Amino acid sequence: MPNPNLPLHGAANPSTRAEGTNPGSFARAAEVGGALTFASPDTPGMPAPSSLTAWDFLPVGFSLVEGACRPPVGFQASTQLEYARLGQITPAMRRVAEREDHLTAEQVRNEVAAGRMIIPANKVHLQYQLDPMCIGRASLTKVNANMGASPVSSGTDEEVEKLRWAERWGADTVMDLSTGGDLDGCRDAILRSARVPIGTVPIYSMILGRKIEDLTESLIMETLLKQARQGVDYFTIHAGVLRAHLPFVRDRLIGIVSRGGSLLAKWMLVHGKENPMYTHFDEICDIMREYDVSFSLGDGLRPGGLADASDRAQLAELETLGELTERAWKKGCQVMVEGPGHVPFDQIEYNMKLQRRLCHGAPFYVLGPLVTDVFPGYDHITSCIGATAAAYHGAAMLCYVTPKEHLGLPKKDDVKQGCVAYKIAAHAADVALGIPGSRDWDDQLTKARAALNWEKHFELAFDSDTARAFHDEDLDVDTDFCAMCGHDWCSVRISKEIVEFASGKAEGFARERVLKSPALSDEQREILERRGVLSPEEIHFLATKTKKAMGLTQGNKASCHSDVAESPQAQRLQQERLVQLRTNA
Repeated sequence: MPNPNLPLHGAANPSTRAEGTNPGSFARAAEVGGALTFASPDTPGMPAPSSLTAWDFLPVGFSLVEGACRPPVGFQASTQLEYARLGQITPAMRRVAEREDHLTAEQVRNEVAAGRMIIPANKVHLQYQLDPMCIGRASLTKVNANMGASPVSSGTDEEVEKLRWAERWGADTVMDLSTGGDLDGCRDAILRSARVPIGTVPIYSMILGRKIEDLTESLIMETLLKQARQGVDYFTIHAGVLRAHLPFVRDRLIGIVSRGGSLLAKWMLVHGKENPMYTHFDEICDIMREYDVSFSLGDGLRPGGLADASDRAQLAELETLGELTERAWKKGCQVMVEGPGHVPFDQIEYNMKLQRRLCHGAPFYVLGPLVTDVFPGYDHITSCIGATAAAYHGAAMLCYVTPKEHLGLPKKDDVKQGCVAYKIAAHAADVALGIPGSRDWDDQLTKARAALNWEKHFELAFDSDTARAFHDEDLDVDTDFCAMCGHDWCSVRISKEIVEFASGKAEGFARERVLKSPALSDEQREILERRGVLSPEEIHFLATKTKKAMGLTQGNKASCHSDVAESPQAQRLQQERLVQLRTNA
């Protein structure tokens, strides 16, 4: 009998009762209160964690005496970070501990004080319906959903509905990325309705109806103050894109793909000056501290394709984000750092652990990353593969990607598909990291399957309606087998008949009697009919309509504006045959 040496590194078994035969997590032993709270083993050559924390970047006038922080006379705490530094446990910290079963309120406070965790909770938003949560590697992995109206699609009512839908499908935070319509009204409606933290990219509002060249310091501060007063919980600020970085993007295949990064790059080139977000960073900190708006330091030079990942531009900006993290901590502000969107699978661990070192353990918030570029329409899948690896190797929050990524503004079902894909990635990473109790849910469902208890199976499923609909489509009787195998081939049923196995005998999971499922609900029937955002017929119709508009025949290939050899022809076809949208030149 072989006796393999399993690579166990001391992590807790993610099952509370260590049930089953799984030896447990292969992750490192957890060091809550240290640099390696929940962490994967390092592949040889990975950057080591930073030895510094937010404690090493106290504001002027603060001192540490016997492990306690002493502020100057007259100081009044304003942010969760400042309260934590003073040793105080806020109501928000207590609520976070209630939601994170494996952490105490004292541990939450200590992680916030070290800068390894943030509680994005604007003082104004706390007066509405916000339910405080945390982002940090000591906690469960979080998921963000992007939404927002554009100049050509959606509006306030639809965005509020998408917010409720995102919350329904497990989004822990939501970013309003609106670039059109009534931005202020839409944002206010979202904030008053949201139970989760809301983030924005304020530069979008700054340039609405004007050219980026007209951006001024006063306009920057006015916009930030306005959104802070509305209750926004975190701002994406692209302060890490510097003039010195711009030559590094010259040879990229796709250049700068961040909207904020590209806008500020253009501003710097037009004015011949440094990024105003960087130049005036301290003043920005003052506004954010007043309302306890958390920083989400934007990755304006993130790669937009695998060919540009981990390049000089991306890593130079990341180094600057480390500097800005230190400056924000000195101002008493909470900070997380944004990470790349397109990264080959083999480079994900390096990216996560380099950030851990350069930014001293500040929470990492990553988009995906996508591990391949050639599956438009399925990028919620290509990215959640990378997201699982990113969370296992150190990311604290994952920004979802929907099937509409790169193609258009997501609709309601796209939001659901993106949320579900990323809840899968986050939960898979939590189990792999050995976060205590993270596998209990899985074990419960396994017991229900072993008992062939379909009602319990559906009850425990993340999406109960879809699970039930898929089952009842083929077999609406609660049998001791499923339609995939049938009675004679059902391995689980056969296992129950073998006396040496205990499968199916877990207390509380045995079925009382065989049931017949009720008729499919309208929602379940719709799930089965659509099986996605568009039916095959709808996809074929839209594709055919575009081909006809471009004058294509069977077998011809449409030109794209980025096909260098045919770009003049493509531009002419777009101008002559497709509807042109008005833009502000």
